[in-house]
Amino acid sequence: MGLLALLRKLKSSNDKELRILLLGLDNAGKTTLLKNLASEEVDHITPTQGFNIKSVVSSGFKLNVWDIGGQRKIRPYWRNYFDNTDVLIYVIDSSDRKRFEETQTELDELLEESKLAGVPVLIFANKQDLEMAASADEISSKLGLTSMRDRDWQVQPCIAREGEGVKEGMQWVMKKVNSRGGGKKK
Repeated sequence: MGLLALLRKLKSSNDKELRILLLGLDNAGKTTLLKNLASEEVDHITPTQGFNIKSVVSSGFKLNVWDIGGQRKIRPYWRNYFDNTDVLIYVIDSSDRKRFEETQTELDELLEESKLAGVPVLIFANKQDLEMAASADEISSKLGLTSMRDRDWQVQPCIAREGEGVKEGMQWVMKKVNSRGGGKKK
């Protein structure tokens, strides 16, 4: 089930708009996840050199997802996209254990940004189908999330290519947004 079908099921106030920032290291699966959310083909995906934006309108809800490239040279530009973010989705390659320290450093820097203060964080633990994939609990521990008290967060195991776990993650996002007042009026 794609994001459009999920949004049709959710009840929301009319004319609401959400800004979702989709970040993570290169090769984590951000663009694959975004294409899956938009119910697009995921067979041929190239590394994002700048950013992708997808908007979906359903049941009076406009969801704007900003997918920013994760290459080291692009990361300093992430802060240009922080304004008015309602939800941060951070994608991790669960099988790339060599980069857990790097991803923790990047996530910690994001969580210290004043423009992202209090913004709920959904971490998609992607590539769960690979043999070396870390569990959600292991990722929570490695990233130091269990001590985070200043915002809501969730680690959602997923396989972005197959769409497995994506719906559950987005349901968590919509639950958090609805509990906080449901986005911004257009």
